[in-house]
This record gives sequence, C-alpha cells and structure tokens, in this order.
Amino acid sequence: MKLPISKRLLACASFIAPGDRVADVGTDHGYFAVYLLKNGIASKVLAADIGEQPLQKARDNARRFGVTQGISFHLCDGVQGLPREFDVLHMAGMGAETMVGILKAGQWLRSGAYRLVLQCQSSQNELRQYLSENGWVITKEVPVRDGRFLYTVLEARPGEQHLTPGQHFVSPALLACEDPQVGEYLVFCRQTVQKVVLGLETQGGEKYDYYAAALRELREMEADRCTR
Repeated sequence: MKLPISKRLLACASFIAPGDRVADVGTDHGYFAVYLLKNGIASKVLAADIGEQPLQKARDNARRFGVTQGISFHLCDGVQGLPREFDVLHMAGMGAETMVGILKAGQWLRSGAYRLVLQCQSSQNELRQYLSENGWVITKEVPVRDGRFLYTVLEARPGEQHLTPGQHFVSPALLACEDPQVGEYLVFCRQTVQKVVLGLETQGGEKYDYYAAALRELREMEADRCTR
C-alpha cells in the first residue's frame, strides 16, 4: 500500500536528519509522521493537532501503515502542553499568522535545543520577518512545486539575523539555493510586490515605503541572477 504523501511533505522530510526526534505540529492525516518512521528517518515522532478528528485520522493511518512504535499522539494547541523531548519542530500547510502564533506561545523553543522546519502556505514574507526579528536564523530554504503552486521549505535555528524588506520575500538562504525554481519564485514575488506598490502609490506612507524598498531589492536580485 503506497503512502499518499505530497511533494511538499517529502521536501520537508529531506530536512530531517537520521535519528531526529520530531514534533509534527498540525499533523492532520499523520502521513508525514508515518513516512519518517516507516523509512527509518526519525527515531521518534510526536504527532500533535488541535482537533480530535484529524488526530484520530492520524492514529488510524499509523495503524493502517503498520507504524506502532516511536509515535505518540497529542491533542494540543500548537506546542502548548506538548512534551519537550524533541529536536525538530515541523509545521506545514499553515499560514504565517498561525505559525507565528505558535512560535510566540513557545518562546522556550529558542533555548538552542531545537530547530524549525517550516512550510508556509501564505504570507511567507511575514513568517521570515518574524523569524529574523525574534532570534531565528534561516539556515536553509528550498523551493518545491506541488501541483500548480510553488512553495518553499525552510530551516531555522536560534541566532541573530537581520533581514531587509526584500529578504523577507526571498531570503539569502533561498537565493543561495541552486534549484532553477528559485528564479521562478523570485519573479512571482517581484510581480506580487509590484502590484501592492502600484495599489499603494497614491497613498504613500510607511507601508508603501516598505513594499517599495522590497521591490527595489527584488529587482536587484533578479538582475544579479541574470548576470550569473
């Protein structure tokens, strides 16, 4: 029986080192947890969700695919009430606002014992900005296409990093990635920011200045890639 795991989650799994203990927050169907254990990647997975129904689905799928060892199930809001015996916090398929809320409620994650593996569905720039302003460094980021959509998966570790407005949209780690889809993602971000700038042009103000600065940087990034 083939495990129906998405390309997004497979990309996330590539960030997990052999033997890692993983907290899969927002586990939903549990396929990520099952994949890590069936393939001998993680040594332990804490599958957590805020809803009893998805958590039950994860339990059922773990049994269905023969994963009975190394997995535990936790009904909790983000990391609140979650045991702290893990190395990697994994979150995928959420928007930036939800992820930031979970990280704000788990300030202890910055102790140095944990790293983050995040796949954000929307407002990725807001997630990168939060990380850079709250003691996290984006150490690796890669693009991944799943269906019609192009996403990124990033790894963050505790540390100091100041990102500029343009880097909130395309981080230095992502720009350094040699995947050809980085160029496509960069174009998408530039076009998105360009539309926002045009919409704010007559208003001016702090928000306009932020997006205008981001647009200048993204254009510079594009031009630099074209000269390589």
